[in-house]
Amino acid sequence: MEPFESVHIPVLPQEVLQWLTPQPGQIFVDGTLGGGGHTQLLLNSLGSDGMIIGLDRDSQVISRAAQKFANQPVHLFQENFCNLPELLTELQIDSVDGILLDLGISSDQLADRERGFSFDADGPLDLRMDSNQGKPAWQLLQRLSEEHLANLIYEYGEERRSRRIARKLVELRRHQQLTTAKDIAAVIRSCVPASRKHRIDPATRTFQALRIAVNDELKSLEIALRRLPDCLKPGGKLAIISFHSLEDRPVKHAFRNDSRLTVLTKKPIVPGDMESFHNRRSRSAKLRVGQRVEGRQ
Repeated sequence: MEPFESVHIPVLPQEVLQWLTPQPGQIFVDGTLGGGGHTQLLLNSLGSDGMIIGLDRDSQVISRAAQKFANQPVHLFQENFCNLPELLTELQIDSVDGILLDLGISSDQLADRERGFSFDADGPLDLRMDSNQGKPAWQLLQRLSEEHLANLIYEYGEERRSRRIARKLVELRRHQQLTTAKDIAAVIRSCVPASRKHRIDPATRTFQALRIAVNDELKSLEIALRRLPDCLKPGGKLAIISFHSLEDRPVKHAFRNDSRLTVLTKKPIVPGDMESFHNRRSRSAKLRVGQRVEGRQ
């Protein structure tokens, strides 16, 4: 297998280290492995006596990470982070020192033109993190009613023109099969005028909504927020990086209302000007960190 060069740049790298404070010999979980950037940073601090448990739903991510971290104390699993308690039981690990979740998609996935994460991809609009589970997004677009589709785009994409987009997609699918990311993005762009204030593609919110739906992302996050604090040692830390309000809002509320956690970040940590300039993907990132309280259930 040819060596794979990741194009993904980990967001808030120094801030993650600052707030998680990894120490030699500790055990950490990277629940969203991606390009392995955060894992490498943590590994540098944990040393050879430490351990990282790396999870990702994407089998390609796991395969690439197996090359990248060969002969290092990184244990890889194709798994949803919300299932971490069962995995730790299998590994006979009672608890860990830190957990990191970097939500959303990676630049490597966006660059994969066969899976439709990129707006200009000629491949079918798939958008699944795990291609062996669920149905691809283009099939979702073929079967949903106009009302259901509009509600999905509005709820998960916070797109104000959701009804116009849904109407157009349903109208066109009667005469042609809309399957490629490129064609579907073009339809959405025809319904949403480009904004002068925001330099995002008009298809961004709709693609986000479809991706969240096919991967059941918000449900996974909801379950994780209930279960992951119990995976931490007393004093252990849970750090979550989110990229839009649908992710950040439940994280904020869960941290504030969970008696098992002390909130360390009273306000979310955001990228500085330099990082935002060099890594555009980081611009909307928000980091929140909670610490496990001893003796709380």
